[in-house]
Amino acid sequence: MTLKIYGIGASRAVRPIWTALELGVPFEHIPTPFQGGATRTPEFLAINPNGHIPVLVDERPEGNVTVWESMACALYIARVHGKADGQSIAPASAREEAEALRWSFWTVSELEKDALTVLMHRMVMPVDQRKPELADQAESRLKVPLAVLEQHLQAQLARGEHYLAANRMTVADVCVASVGSWLRPAADLLAQYPTLSKWLHGCADSAGHKQARAMK
Repeated sequence: MTLKIYGIGASRAVRPIWTALELGVPFEHIPTPFQGGATRTPEFLAINPNGHIPVLVDERPEGNVTVWESMACALYIARVHGKADGQSIAPASAREEAEALRWSFWTVSELEKDALTVLMHRMVMPVDQRKPELADQAESRLKVPLAVLEQHLQAQLARGEHYLAANRMTVADVCVASVGSWLRPAADLLAQYPTLSKWLHGCADSAGHKQARAMK
């Protein structure tokens, strides 16, 4: 039985890769960049006709399982390959499962687009191609969802829990922090949310995230 993850760490593929690393799940990493046509070959399109990374192929005795969409890949690995022992990042209760689902979907709908705009126009793009006004607008819109996340993390601390779903990192943190880390170039924005900022830096600076990001 082999778990294959197509993608590179400097992409949304970081989410399933990070998840697998945190869980200690063996997997075969198949380097697949999002540039240069690697996702447009007939072989890759047979796996994901959308032509995007990541893609996960879980070769199981009952037949191969294919998953695309990065959050779905991460949640699948945690659910199918993780142990619900209250020690790993796999959800260990209905509440933890619900938190992982709702915050992962929330991140895609409320955070990801504007966070990516900030990353691109604050750091990634060549300086002469950046449009600071787009980053400014994105940061302004992000104040609403970031306030929601800050409030939740504060409520978690009040109940003695330092992460999104429990008093340990779970796949919920992996999914949300993988997007939140795109905001690190916006230091002034993050400074307005101290609880969120501390949580985010703790997740992003973890050994698992650094190892996942480094995978070429």
